[in-house]
Amino acid sequence: MSLLDVLFGCHHKHLSFPISPKPGHRRSPAQCYTGTYVVCLECGEEFPYDWQNMRIVSATTAAKESAAVRDNSVVAIH
Repeated sequence: MSLLDVLFGCHHKHLSFPISPKPGHRRSPAQCYTGTYVVCLECGEEFPYDWQNMRIVSATTAAKESAAVRDNSVVAIH
């Protein structure tokens, strides 16, 4: 890493189109939360992506939302 990268880091301004790999392919940590992710084209970092809201979500937000969906589906079954 250069000194500038250490001080300022990447701003993640250039992102890929959202990626949703087919089942059976490599699962990145970002994909585990929402099933879809985007990649920073400058540094390579992956971020969970929410297709419904069309935005990047934090891993903790994605985990909370998926837990809420699971809880609601369990209630609907009973």
